[in-house]
Amino acid sequence: MYIKEADKVIIKDLKAAGRVFSNASEKHSYPFCWRSQTPLIYRGFECWFIEVTKLKERLLELNKTTTWVPEHVQHGRFHQWLANAHDWCISRYRYWGNPIPLWVSDDGEEVVCVSSVAELEKLSGVKNITDIHKEFVDEITIPSKMGKGQLKRIPEVFDCWFESGSMPFAQCNYPYGISEEKFMKGFPANFIAEGLDQTRGWFYTLMVISAAVKDCAPFKNLVVNGIVLAEDGSKMSKSKKNYPDPTLIANMHGADACRMYLCNSPLVKAEPLRFSADGVQAIVRDIFLPWYNSYRFCIQNIQRWEKRSGKNFLFNPKTKYTLFKNKKANIMDRYIVTACQDMIKQVRYEMDNYRLYNVLRHILSFLENLTNWYVRLNRPRMKGESNTADDQFLSLNILFEVLLCTTQLISPVTPFLSEHIYLNLRNGLTEKDKMGSIHFTDMPTFDEKLIDQDTKVMVENMQDAIETGRVVRDGLKLSSKYPLQRVKLIDSD
Repeated sequence: MYIKEADKVIIKDLKAAGRVFSNASEKHSYPFCWRSQTPLIYRGFECWFIEVTKLKERLLELNKTTTWVPEHVQHGRFHQWLANAHDWCISRYRYWGNPIPLWVSDDGEEVVCVSSVAELEKLSGVKNITDIHKEFVDEITIPSKMGKGQLKRIPEVFDCWFESGSMPFAQCNYPYGISEEKFMKGFPANFIAEGLDQTRGWFYTLMVISAAVKDCAPFKNLVVNGIVLAEDGSKMSKSKKNYPDPTLIANMHGADACRMYLCNSPLVKAEPLRFSADGVQAIVRDIFLPWYNSYRFCIQNIQRWEKRSGKNFLFNPKTKYTLFKNKKANIMDRYIVTACQDMIKQVRYEMDNYRLYNVLRHILSFLENLTNWYVRLNRPRMKGESNTADDQFLSLNILFEVLLCTTQLISPVTPFLSEHIYLNLRNGLTEKDKMGSIHFTDMPTFDEKLIDQDTKVMVENMQDAIETGRVVRDGLKLSSKYPLQRVKLIDSD
């Protein structure tokens, strides 16, 4: 009989036996099955444990040998979990699962832990064991060395977290399927990444098993991401359907927009995010369209230059170096090359240190400068409406260069749009520089020779002046189209 239905029958039976002391109702929290939402009852039974308490001090030491991003999770939440670690119950009563390889006598005094199929064949006398699923190994017995008859495998299977924590070893069948030297080339892992909830899950079980087996941490770097919540802040639930269909969002705004929305959110700082479809749409409107329009503007004016000059446009990566030899070179050309190099330097540094939350900030800041300042102030040059065809080529060459660099840097976040842009931009590259995909190209490298700090300060001062002017105009409700006779700027120095 179902447990809750049995309450009345049990009470009636106890009353008939004269054993009821009190019969009343109490309001209290109660466990429910997260799938069926039906009441549960807790039962006590025998379990198998790993004695983690013996490893606790070593686990705390090994935790200090790793780098976490953000690090407050490592020294706060994870440290506290290790410091208060209990022995780990690794046995589960399931049918599907990895059988725990313990063969035990009926009285529980003799226990044999089998380490491999070969050892099981040797101990049991059974030859050619090819399937080690539960229903096969349960039939295999091992003769007792203490005169206790036949040892039988315990009925439990491993906690699935034990399997997850064994991943570094299980993925290559260590120590049987790989040499020690080859295994250590990939262990510990350079980095792993998972959600904040894995502090008590995968991160923990990886650390425990690696500490026990190898006396070291299983990873060098760890990236923690936050949890995606519904727009109202509640947990996303398939049964409640309190979130927009990801497929519809991707079809409407593109998978790249979803990726950038998530990568440019509190998630990369291990903080929760209330998912909003409007936020994904804002990425398309505020970032993708200006970026794509700059690319389209570049292509249109390359075609215009080709028609005017009768030549095929071929990008010359050495052109940018001439800007820093010629003091009369266009200031905005020098500025955008400097800004691009600064972006490359910052992005590579942040990527090397796994600080993903800083990567997009630098790229998006550069895209703002590219679309709203460089392209806007150089339209006549790029269209060939001023000066010479050489000056038009120079400006287009610089725009081509910074667009290519930006697209390469942002391609891990926006793989599809970046690929679309690159497959057209590569027509301006030499045959030896062309690649089949942007994802086959090397990331741009930083060059100190292409930094002009004086020009950078000059342009940033100009930008500050213009932005300040806009603020004053807005305060006075004076349209930016209305010309002023005179403007006076007072700088702090």
